[in-house]
Amino acid sequence: MKRNVPTCYNEKMMSNKNEGKRDRLIWPGGTMLFPLPAVLVSCGTLVPYDCNLVTIAWTGILSTKPPRCYISVRPERYSHRMIKKSSEFVINLTTKKLKKATDWCGVKSKAQIEDKFSALQLTPIPAKTVSAPLLAEAPINLECKVFNEMACGSHTVFMADITCVQADPEYFDSKSGRFDLSKATPICFSHGHYYALGEALGHFGFSIRKRKKKSP
Repeated sequence: MKRNVPTCYNEKMMSNKNEGKRDRLIWPGGTMLFPLPAVLVSCGTLVPYDCNLVTIAWTGILSTKPPRCYISVRPERYSHRMIKKSSEFVINLTTKKLKKATDWCGVKSKAQIEDKFSALQLTPIPAKTVSAPLLAEAPINLECKVFNEMACGSHTVFMADITCVQADPEYFDSKSGRFDLSKATPICFSHGHYYALGEALGHFGFSIRKRKKKSP
């Protein structure tokens, strides 16, 4: 069956379009969807005290209504069994100040370090809707309850309802009343490296926003 090709892309035009440009590099399929948020996920219970922190980059939003998210965790991680047992966890957004803790919790296991909060001098505080603690040093905490899980190759995907969101008032703009995450300098993960997010380039819908007419 002949494939339909847009008329604007004939062979001559494609040849001219690529003239002077390097050929694309071709690799086997891989996890090259970057950057991604580097978050600290807390799990376990605050009372009795048996919690953990694990670094997760495979995470994202599934739905707006109801608010749902996911995290992907390797079965060999200690946190995997804790989340599987409780069906609860908290996603804690990370900042430039938390960069060392974020990396450290990704390479250290609870099997090696019984209490990562104490080892890093971080503060666990009670959540509103789950047993897992929040990380007080994080600007935003998402309390999550698992509604489904799925074995997906090297990872287990835990899909969860976001049952409560807590925020540090330090990052609210007193004039606009809006939460300004840029004040926290959030970090992301890209191909084995951490990066600080910086310049705001625009807001949602800025490309079609009509400019206000200047008064005469």
